[in-house]
Formats: sequence, structure tokens, C-alpha cells
Amino acid sequence: MDALTRTITPSAVPGSSTPGGLVRTGAMAARAVAAQPSAAEPATASATASATASATAPTARASRRSAAHGPDLQTSVAQAQQALDYLARIAAQLEALKADLSTRLAGRGAASRQLEARARQLGDTLDVRRTEGGAGLDAELGFDGDRVAQQRFRIDGLDIASLQAAGRQTLGFSVGSIGGPQLAATFEPGMTEEEIARRLDRTLAPVGIRAGLDTERALVFTTPEATFDGVKDAIAVTGRGRVDTSALPAALAPREWQLGNPDALRQGLREVVQALARVRRSQDAAALALSQATARSAQPELPQAELALLAADFSGTATSHDYQSLLAITSALVGVSRERVQALLGLR
Repeated sequence: MDALTRTITPSAVPGSSTPGGLVRTGAMAARAVAAQPSAAEPATASATASATASATAPTARASRRSAAHGPDLQTSVAQAQQALDYLARIAAQLEALKADLSTRLAGRGAASRQLEARARQLGDTLDVRRTEGGAGLDAELGFDGDRVAQQRFRIDGLDIASLQAAGRQTLGFSVGSIGGPQLAATFEPGMTEEEIARRLDRTLAPVGIRAGLDTERALVFTTPEATFDGVKDAIAVTGRGRVDTSALPAALAPREWQLGNPDALRQGLREVVQALARVRRSQDAAALALSQATARSAQPELPQAELALLAADFSGTATSHDYQSLLAITSALVGVSRERVQALLGLR
């Protein structure tokens, strides 16, 4: 009976909060009603038991379909859409700035005041990235559909050179205002930069901090932007106590550009071109994430085998003499007329 109630009530069907979900729900109920045998047909106890037992299969599959429409999927769609909207604004401003810088270098148009205004506008848009770009877009304008934006930072006094120069040593780490979990990493003489970074990464991963190497092969740490404020002043290292951290600035800082001479103009143009390339890659990544999320959210067609099982379950329950079961059926089918069933089926 529970399977029947889940089948014919809108709340049991993924997406039923929308008009399309209601139509699909009604169609499923209608097809189940249409497929049942008449009350005059005999229904043996063994058939009823078989139908009830087999109904667990479509119920489990329906649960899996419901999971595809959960909050994680909605968050993925929202983050991708928000990132795409924001990146489109950034791309338009970068293209305009690129055109102005190019014409200025060519010795025509684009007065200094216009360039400065463009740079300020871009800076203002970058300032609202965290609120308008979504949680999936980081300070480098990179988008990763599988994780939230990360903050890159360094830990003062913890660098490759000092770790390689010392002999064998074990460092303990804790993160948190009350000491946090105690973590330890042992460093051996002769370890390479990659080995040191991997050792730190494995050690700090349990507290949400990852370690790696940047383009200059220096240690760089990352943690979600949303938690960085609680991490940056709460890292302690054995023998040093609480250590300082320094957040790495964003690669694109248009307000700091000096656009008064050809060399500065060329440097600014290079940064704009590099930023445009990152934005294009992020747009592609966000579009792919949105496409994948949309594909997962598409309601699959209910197979004929599942419809047959639903009809059999309905039939078995309808021919029983249990008052509660009959009450649930009649309550669920209030207002389901022949014309309404035909109208719902006609929408397929």
C-alpha cells in the first residue's frame, strides 16, 4: 500500500513540485489505473502477494531517480549558471579593455582617462566575485564543478629550502582555536620538492588544507575560501607555536596597473590576454558542468515493465478488503475523472 501511495501522490515523484512533475505524476497514476484489471476479474492471493513483493523493485528505482533531483544537483546547476553570468560580464570588460589598450599602443584613440575608467570598472566587478560569481569561481577566475573556490596561501617559515636543509625531523600541526587534531609529518634528508609537498598534503588533508607546488616550485597551500578566515590565524606548528599565514593575491589586479607609458601598456595588455584565456577555459568548464547537471536532472521515461508492476500493485491493493487500503485509494483518486485521465495521457 505504501508503494501505491508513493506512486500516485505528487510528493513521491521527482520534480513533482513543478507543473511538469504534476503532469507526469498524473499520467503515471492514470496509466496505472488504466492498466489494472476490472473488479470482476478474479485475483488470487498468490498473485496479490507476488505483485506486492515485485513492487519493491520500481520503488527502489524511483528512490534513485529522486536522489538525482536532490540539493546537490540544484547547487551544481545554480553555481554553474551564476559563474557563467559573471564570467560573461568579466569577458566583455576584458575584451573592451583589450581593444582600448591595443589602439592606445598603436598611437590612436583610448585616452588615459578612458583606460583608467575601464580598469576601475573591471576592479569593481572583481571585488564582487564571491557574492555574484558563486562559490565555484576562485580568485584566479578558475571554475571547478567538483569543488568550491579555494584560497591560496603560504605558511610563514614553512618552505622547501628550510625543510631540505634540516636533517630528519618530525613536525606536528594543529588547526583550530582549541588545538584541533594533532597531525604529524616526518621529513627525511634528500626528499625532493614533490615528495615534501605530497607529505604535507597527506598530513593536512584531514583538516581541509591541501599542499602543492606553484609554478616557481614553492610551497603553496589551499583551503576553501569560505573557511579561510577560521584557518588563517589558527595554524600551530611544533616548536613554533601559532604561525602566520599570508593569502596570495589574485593574479588580475587592474587597479594597480600604471598605464602611462608603452611598457606599462604592453604589460597590461599581456595580463588582459592571459586573463581572457582563463575566463574562456572557465566558461567552457562551467558550461560543461551545467550540461552534465541538466542531463542528470532530466526525468527518465518510466519503462513499461515498471508501469506493469505499478498496475499490478494497484490491482492487488484495490481488490483487497482492507479498509485502510481502500480509504487511501479513494482519497488519492478524488477528482480523477475519465476526461482528466484522457487529458493527461494526451500530453505524452
